[in-house]
This record gives sequence, C-alpha cells and structure tokens, in this order.
Amino acid sequence: MHQLHLSLFAAQVRGLITPVQFSLLSALAARGSADQTTLATDVALDRSTAAATLARMEAHGWIARGRDDADGRAMRCRMTEAGRTLLARVEPLAREAHRQTLAALPPEDGAHLMALMRAALHGVSD
Repeated sequence: MHQLHLSLFAAQVRGLITPVQFSLLSALAARGSADQTTLATDVALDRSTAAATLARMEAHGWIARGRDDADGRAMRCRMTEAGRTLLARVEPLAREAHRQTLAALPPEDGAHLMALMRAALHGVSD
C-alpha cells in the first residue's frame, strides 16, 4: 500500500517535492514554527534524516532555519513564502494521490482503514 501511494504521489507532483519533504512542510504549516526534533517526531523520522532533509528544503528556499532563542542547541524552522506557495500547489495533488490510493475501496472501508492506521500510529507515538 505504501509503495502504491508513493508511486501515485510521484506521478501527481512530478518532481516538485519528495514525500518526506511534503510531510515536513505540512507539519511545519500546522505548527507555524518548530524545532527540527519536533518536526522529526511529527513525521516519524530520525533526527539526522530530518535535519538533512530540512537543510535541503532550506537550500530550495522553502523554509528558514535558525538557532532557537530559548535553546541555542535547537534549530528552529519556519516556512517561507516560497514554501507556502509550494505547499498550496502540492496539497491538492497529494490529496488526489490519497484518493487514488483508496479508490478501489468503498468509501466506508477507506475511512475505516485510515482510522485504523491513525490508531496504530498513535500507539507507536505514545
């Protein structure tokens, strides 16, 4: 199922952004700003992968990073205007990939599957 969704996502976004970058950008949009460790936790990444991905996103101009005022060891991230523009462009494409992933299921089964996956993830993040 994961491989199918990745393939559908890639076909929709056509190289604009990777799934991990999309997840981090979405998490950052939901929070407004956050440190890298929090974002890594939000999207179930290890800290080093998140840091490297966020550095690439900063190089693209999608986010800005800087030392956290309260904790100088932490890197605080915020989305730039370019990041907001990209997210607005990609979100409908990601939703379409999601729709296609579940298209073979009756709507109630798709909703149930999503609820089960959320429950499973909640159990891991506790």
